[in-house]
Amino acid sequence: QVQLVESGGGLVQAGGSLRLSCAVSGRTFSSLAMGWFRQAPGTERESVATIDRSGGRTYYADSVKGRFSISTDNAKNTVYLQMNSLKPEDTAVYYCAAKIYYSLKYNYWGQGTQVTVSS
Repeated sequence: QVQLVESGGGLVQAGGSLRLSCAVSGRTFSSLAMGWFRQAPGTERESVATIDRSGGRTYYADSVKGRFSISTDNAKNTVYLQMNSLKPEDTAVYYCAAKIYYSLKYNYWGQGTQVTVSS
């Protein structure tokens, strides 16, 4: 069973930065594709950034391109989301997710970490 534990959320002023971390256990890290998703109150969960198991292919939502960066550290079985130039509209609960690399859906989820950006 894959377990995901997020950390790094918090309160930051607009224009500031945060780095989210997600520690992965329970399966060989290199067999997983990883992603960060977010959900603001009253909205549906949306994909923010994803990375394939080799780390060579990434995807970013248009709303975060140029500001957010997803990366992995295979030695630490950890995926990161570096968030720069944060905006109040980035306020949400951020979730780390994983899927077996050949799966169509993300089926392992972390508990979520709150990110609040004040104006």
